This record gives sequence, C-alpha cells and structure tokens, in this order.
Amino acid sequence: MITQERLKEVLDYNPETGLFLWKEMLGSKGVIGDEAGCPDKDGYIRIGVDGRPYKAHRLAILYTDGYLPENTVDHVDRIPWHNWRLNLREASYQCQNRNCGMRTDNTSGIKGVCWSKRDGKWSAEIMVDGKHKGLGNYDSLLDAAFARYAAEQCLGFQDCDLNSSAKQFIDAHGGR
Repeated sequence: MITQERLKEVLDYNPETGLFLWKEMLGSKGVIGDEAGCPDKDGYIRIGVDGRPYKAHRLAILYTDGYLPENTVDHVDRIPWHNWRLNLREASYQCQNRNCGMRTDNTSGIKGVCWSKRDGKWSAEIMVDGKHKGLGNYDSLLDAAFARYAAEQCLGFQDCDLNSSAKQFIDAHGGR
C-alpha cells in the first residue's frame, strides 16, 4: 500500500487542476514533468506506482489529507476525470449512487419520474435501500417533481446529489 510520503516522492499533485505530474521516473514510464496516468474504460484516471494501479481521485486525498479513504470517493460534478480536490468527497456507496446522472431512457427530465401509460399520469418513485418506493401518480409533471423532491429531502439526498433534477425542474417552472 502506498504512503503519502512515497506518493510525494514520485508525483506532484495540483489540487486546483487535479493533475498529477511525474517527479521521478519509475522504470520506463513517462518523463519527469509529464502528466501521470491514463483513463480506464469508465473515464477514471489510473496511475501505476511501484507496480500497483491506483485511481487518481483516491491518490488526491492521500496526497492532500494523508490517508487512503476507506469509503468510496465521489466526484461531486459526476465527471470521473475531474480530480481537483474540492470536487472530491468521501461518500458511502449509497450516497455515491444517489449522485448519478439521469438514465439515458428518461423522458421526463426528472430522475425517478416517468409517464405511466397504464394510468395516464406521471409516476414518481425513489430508490431506498436498493428497492423502488412508489411516491404516487400525478396529473401534472410539476406535482410529480414536487413528490420526488420532497422524498429526496426526507431521505437526505441533498447531501449526496447536489444537482437534483426535481429541484431544477421546480425552480425552472416557478414552483408554487
């Protein structure tokens, strides 16, 4: 396991840009001063140090705070290669899952809200402990958004998902 001391021997980290630069050549990798790491299939930057791969966002916390987090590290803006320190936070797995983008098949523009063909109404739901919880069917999209946002507030989503699509919709459509 890498230590903060070893990390600082081989890499420089800029907490404002999120970039790691090589301070020392490790084997035949890179050149001193080059940007370290490359993206994996999911867009997360991986950096190999002493024969072991590490995710850059985890190394950023080790570099600045002195420890490798036990929990997951969440990118607040949801972009996996944005590794500046203020964009990173330790989070539970549940909280990290709450801070996810909209599904590609979403047609309402609001997470957890969809049109129910069967009922001819907008249906709102939320995921709690891995289970879908129905929040009701509504005549208007705005009412469904209110139901979803109220549930998010009750369950503490505001601490995880800073970009609530329900709140954005309510704000854009004048609320009540």
